This record gives sequence, C-alpha cells and structure tokens, in this order.
Amino acid sequence: MPRPYVLLSAAVSLDGYLDDTGPDRLLLSGPADFDRVDEVRASVDAILVGAGTIRADNPRLLVNSPERRAARLAAGRPEYPLKITVSGSGDLDPGANFWHTGGEKIVYTTDEGAERARALGLAADVVPLGADLDWPALLAHLHEVRGVRRLMVEGGGTVHTQLLLRGLADELQLVLAPLLVGDPDAPRLFGPGGYQGGRLRLLETRRIEDVVLMRYEPTAPGTGPVAVAADRHWLRIACELAALCPPSRTAFSVGAVVVAADGTELARGHSREGDDPVVHAEEAALARIRPDDPRLAGATVYSSLEPCARRASRPAPCARLILDAGIRRVVTAWREPDTFVTGADGSGLLTAGGVDVVVLPEYEEAAQTPNRHLTD
Repeated sequence: MPRPYVLLSAAVSLDGYLDDTGPDRLLLSGPADFDRVDEVRASVDAILVGAGTIRADNPRLLVNSPERRAARLAAGRPEYPLKITVSGSGDLDPGANFWHTGGEKIVYTTDEGAERARALGLAADVVPLGADLDWPALLAHLHEVRGVRRLMVEGGGTVHTQLLLRGLADELQLVLAPLLVGDPDAPRLFGPGGYQGGRLRLLETRRIEDVVLMRYEPTAPGTGPVAVAADRHWLRIACELAALCPPSRTAFSVGAVVVAADGTELARGHSREGDDPVVHAEEAALARIRPDDPRLAGATVYSSLEPCARRASRPAPCARLILDAGIRRVVTAWREPDTFVTGADGSGLLTAGGVDVVVLPEYEEAAQTPNRHLTD
C-alpha cells in the first residue's frame, strides 16, 4: 500500500539518551536547532508522537514562525500540520496542550482504546486499527484518507524503535548533543530488537551551534514479499535511470539496480546504454557483476518495469537472466503492458522460479513517464 515518507526526528545525548530522570525536560539542543525543527515541521503534512511523549513532555507541536505559517497558507495548505498521536490503550489526558493548540488532530488506537478515547470527548478524529496497533495500516490510512505525503515523527523512543524495526522509516534526522546522561533508567532513543542489517547511508552532517545534525537513510532491502523503506529508495533510483535511456519507438525505457542484502549497490543499468542499442536494463546491470559473486543469492533487483519474459533481440529474457544469476527477489513499479508482447508476464516466470516479486504501484507513474510516447 502507498504510504507517506516517514522522517524520524530526535535529539540525543552522546550516550544515546533522549532525556534524564529529573523532573524537568532535559534540553539537548538550543535556539538555532529549535528553529531548524520548526522549519522541518513547516515542510511536512503531519507530525506524530506517541501518547507517552504527550504525558512526559506535554508538547504543543506547532509551527512557531508566523512567516512559515503564512507560507503554508499561501501554498493552499493548512496553517499547521495535522497532529497525530498513537495510543494502544486510549488512556489520554484531555487537558494536554496537544489537544488545545494547532489544527486538526487524529488518535490512532485499538478497538478497545477507541471506546476509551471517544469517552474523553477529545477534539480529535479517533481511528481504531483493530485488536492491535497496525503501523502499515496507520500509514496507509494517513496516505489514502488524509492525503499525508510527508510525516515527521518526533518521538518517543518506543515509536521510533517500532518504525525502524518494521522498516518503515525513510529517513532519520538525529541531533547529537554534547551531554552525557549515564542513567540506566533514563529513556533511550532506540530499544533492543531485530533491526535490519547493513549500514545506513549518511545524507548530511551539519554543525548547529554546539550540536551536530546527522541525516541518514536505510539502504538494506527487505526480505520476501514485504517492502521496506529502502526498497522505495532503490526503486526510485531505478525510475530515475529509466529517464536516461535514449528514446525508442520499439522498446521501453527501463532502469535497474542490483543491491546486496546489506544495502551495497552491486550494479546499475538502463536500456540501450553505451553502444548497445538493444540491451535491457537488468541485462546491463547483471553483466557488470561476476556470475560467481556470493552476494547475488541474497540480492534484490530493482527494475522500473517488470523484467521481460520474452524478447526477440537476445536469446534469454531478463527474467531468465535473473533466475540464472540465483537472485530470488525483485521489486518493480510497473507490470509490462501488451505494447510489444501480448500477455507479457515476467513476474509469473520469476514467481514460478521461486522469486519473490514485489510491486510498488506508487512508482508506476515515474516508471511510465519516459515511455509516454509508447502508451498514450
């Protein structure tokens, strides 16, 4: 299901704590970073915090700058982003600042928690997600029903941990403060769990007074039929590669990337690249990898268009090349239409060979754009 871009935002001490155990909130950053956070808030469609953060910090979650609020209104957006909290129990304080400042609010909860939350008379839309909190369903609801495309998550540690464990975080904005807490009872940013392997990619570092902002994105592909945030990153690159293809009236423009299980890019390619007027994207990418590379068995192929099952220009179609390489996972944006091959079904060939094929239709338009002259 399509979902918003999820940005996790947090400030931590040098030893990884979000706060200490004192009665007052520990200020980990200063005015310049608070202004940066305000800028990020102004850029998103919604801000989410867990119910525990509301209890502990009593945040307002506002865009404080009048100029930024005015810019939102001028762009046809609400003055404030949608505010969201998540509570399995529905046990919420109706007197908290969260409910009495800003614009619209949503509570995502369980079926049981919804009864308790509604009884409180909160000025919010209460959305039950079933017997348990279902993060994919929550994000899908935000995208499809509320039109949220960018979601900023400001805490707490439990919420951040749950989203990272499920591979649902597209970006982490982490501010490192020159403080040490050292109290084992203080809240930490991330808890234990089965996180994805691989290194995150560093997007930016920036000094802000005496703190450092670090922006990261995950790179490790998902496993099996379940898509994770990194799958969207790599498929987006494949769609961008498709736009580099020399135009053709007799073949699609396609981009492809092959990525190892730890998030290492093994190769990329696009249709008709170099001096080969008939090479396909997956074929070009796989040709750059040694056939005996042990990483192929755990790799994922990202292709803007479903790998072909039949072709006239070469003996082996791309789906067969993928199977022969030992790759068992493919992520694509667009199923091949009958423009050149009737009943094309590369996904069927791959699935029959034991490959997990994941289709992310939210990237279909990006994959189709360099091929409009063929399909319109």
